[in-house]
Amino acid sequence: MNEVLIHSLPNGLRVAARKAESNVSYIGILTNAGSRDDGAGRDGLAHFVEHTLFKGTPTKRSWIVNNRMELIGGELNAYTTKEEIMLYTTALAGFEERAIELLADLVANASFPAQELDLERNVVLEEIHSYHDNAAYAVFDEFDELFFAGSPLAHNILGYEESVRRLDHDDCRGFVEKWMAPENMVIYCVTPADPEKCIRLIERHLGTLQRAMPASDRNVPTPNAPFREIRNRDNHQANVLTGTRVFDARDPRRYALYLFSNILGGAAMNSRLNRELRDRRGLVYTVESSISLYSDTGLFQVYFGAEPAKCRKCLDIIRKEIERMASAPLSDRTFSQARQQLCGQLLVSGENRENNAMNLAKSLLRHGCVRDNNHTAEQIMKLTPADLLEMARFVADSPFSTLTLL
Repeated sequence: MNEVLIHSLPNGLRVAARKAESNVSYIGILTNAGSRDDGAGRDGLAHFVEHTLFKGTPTKRSWIVNNRMELIGGELNAYTTKEEIMLYTTALAGFEERAIELLADLVANASFPAQELDLERNVVLEEIHSYHDNAAYAVFDEFDELFFAGSPLAHNILGYEESVRRLDHDDCRGFVEKWMAPENMVIYCVTPADPEKCIRLIERHLGTLQRAMPASDRNVPTPNAPFREIRNRDNHQANVLTGTRVFDARDPRRYALYLFSNILGGAAMNSRLNRELRDRRGLVYTVESSISLYSDTGLFQVYFGAEPAKCRKCLDIIRKEIERMASAPLSDRTFSQARQQLCGQLLVSGENRENNAMNLAKSLLRHGCVRDNNHTAEQIMKLTPADLLEMARFVADSPFSTLTLL
């Protein structure tokens, strides 16, 4: 794999550039701000900004923005998380400046016209309603509301109907001016073109952007008391989420947690929970563990869907499997197989070129350097059965909260 060139512009914007091994260019801008940075009374603002950045600039109407990459067979898209906004493009080689100029114009000059905001507001409201109608999604949002109560991490990324209806031009423009400062962003550029050329193009179009680095007002969420809550939604199936607080995204223990989670409830059919709950007992159709690591805290969770009468039994089995992993180290052979499986999954997923390109920016933003899936696999291969046992005991000794949507 070609070497990644890291460069900082005089205004503080960081660039991660690499020569691509294909004829497709991947270029995007990652901002260190998400839904937890919406601001009081503006739940959903970061996501709304992500949607409405595309609604025009002083030199481009919204239809021009929407067609700028599509007319050459490329794509312009975006997404929002609790701590990030990503704007990204794909296109055939040779259109690097087109993509960089477009992204720069949106970040610097998005105009947020009132009529366009009202139209897009309806789209976002429909998105909110669709999530409410899907209990498998809603259970994660509602769990966060309880688990992080009192923190901006509590509200869901989309916001709520009443808050989204209040958002206006000044809110959107204020968010961009505050958070989309050069020092608070990273741009990645993975193209067949010379990385040095891409950096020069980025300097031309983004080098003059001047905004003060925002003072982060993120506070570590205060731990709340564990809860056991059941909410009736008149569903035919119970959607259950149980989880506990862990550490943040920079903690070195995260590699052991990745391995623990993959063994317990990973995506593969041979995970312990899939084997116990689905294959041996037929209690669930889906069961999976997940990890959400933020800049200052984290969550380990297990989700499953089952008939309401079977939920208690499923939770007992989940608890027993965690305790079993915490009771004794795996044999060397079993541990080696589990470690190799996770590393194989990481390296196979690394074949997705677009995700690889995005990960350059994410790594640079989070860690100040580029760490790819190969680095993660190397760290996992250094783990020992004792490391895994220590992590299993950490999880087993942690207080779990549970939300059930019936």
